[in-house]
Amino acid sequence: MTNASVREFKMPDVGEGLTEAEILKWYVQPGDTVTDGQVVCEVETAKAAVELPIPYDGVVRALHFPEGTTVDVGTSIIAVEVAGGAPAQEEAPAAPAPATEPEQPAEQPAARQPVLVGYGVATSSTRRRPRKQAPDAAAGQAASAVQSELNGHGAAPAAPAAPAATATPAAPAAPEAPAAPEAPAQRPLAKPPVRKLAKDLGVDLATVTPTGPGGVVTREDVHAAVAAAQAPQQTAPAAQPSAPAASAPDRPSAPASYDSARETRIPVKGVRKATAAAMVGSAFTAPHVTEFVTVDVTRTMKLVEELKQDKEFAGLRVNPLLLIAKALLVAIRRNPDINASWDEAAQEIVVKHYVNLGIAAATPRGLIVPNIKDAHAKTLPELAASLGELVSTAREGKTSPSAMQGGTVTITNVGVFGVDTGTPLLNPGESAILAVGAIKPQPWVHKGKVKPRQVTTLALSFDHRLVDGELGSKVLADVAAVLEQPKRLITWA
Repeated sequence: MTNASVREFKMPDVGEGLTEAEILKWYVQPGDTVTDGQVVCEVETAKAAVELPIPYDGVVRALHFPEGTTVDVGTSIIAVEVAGGAPAQEEAPAAPAPATEPEQPAEQPAARQPVLVGYGVATSSTRRRPRKQAPDAAAGQAASAVQSELNGHGAAPAAPAAPAATATPAAPAAPEAPAAPEAPAQRPLAKPPVRKLAKDLGVDLATVTPTGPGGVVTREDVHAAVAAAQAPQQTAPAAQPSAPAASAPDRPSAPASYDSARETRIPVKGVRKATAAAMVGSAFTAPHVTEFVTVDVTRTMKLVEELKQDKEFAGLRVNPLLLIAKALLVAIRRNPDINASWDEAAQEIVVKHYVNLGIAAATPRGLIVPNIKDAHAKTLPELAASLGELVSTAREGKTSPSAMQGGTVTITNVGVFGVDTGTPLLNPGESAILAVGAIKPQPWVHKGKVKPRQVTTLALSFDHRLVDGELGSKVLADVAAVLEQPKRLITWA
């Protein structure tokens, strides 16, 4: 093993800008042999569950995190011993080497602070963690550098500027005396979402003990600080009504009187957490308007049965949703301004000349909305194939993050649950969402007589900033007209 080296595999950004992922399952254990491209674990991001392949051959030396752990992007999760090449493991401790000397306040703290921590010699506990996970700190050095810029540190030469800004120019001269002033001199390392959380909860990050790699403050650290602050105030709950509500979902701050036999607390994370945040953002950002129409779809249901017997649809999933999707695409072609988005920064309406049709799907991990790319250009058999693949992939939990990005309009079929209709919330970034209610026999006036007909109720929610009532009404009326008379799929094409 003289030519062997240890490679650290870092948590990648599998979803374009996601900051963390939860390790759902390990497929390997220390001592196992792995090959390039072999899947070693499954992780869940805020968008989907994804399998991660290892990019080299070797033997697993260590798994840095157990299943169920949420890990920041850029943090090493597995060490693999590979043959040949430069000894990567020897390089890993080189970056955090000064971490072994902060307890001896000489010149090392000043050199290290601009890069990773910036807390001075008083935070020995936060320095001890990077030494325990040296490969993690080395592997995530690039991410730490970015965080330094976000926190106002900039590059390494910016270190002398920080004491100057706080009027403590003598800090580098005396290693013992400036240790205390250095803590407030530099902002604690934390990602923007964590800073916002701390601000919302009224927590000063400078008072929080960081436990993340490289001394980064995590969400758990902020919640722990809130819980610690609330402990002495349990006798006066009215003095701080909002803080307990904010930390209620966090397990460390659960009330002491919590009865596990009568209640169950479920941590909100992954897809469910992202969905909750997205829906809150949608509800309070886009002014929703919802319109309804009840329509006789008897002819559409007959066409569905006919298509099932057509050889062009052999092996394909043919159901009412297929024709409802096609009806919506026809309505969008007739009213293209509905297919748009709102650009808040530029204060512009962006009209899309393509339709990425989203289909809301309920999965064990929560609600997801994958979309069919360029659905407007597909024939009916092609649309049926795409719908079948989308649904089966979602049920298996294998929907990729890219499949859930770039949607323009969405359909949610609440009728499969026996629900007549609802007021759907817009998928963030989209202009409209169509809810389809249950299709069932109802008394209906047909050709002057009351007869039992297949009837459903449609609901269209749209963003009133870019879709006025006339446009929204036209789109909904066109969808209903196609479903009532499917021959319009031909006459309006």
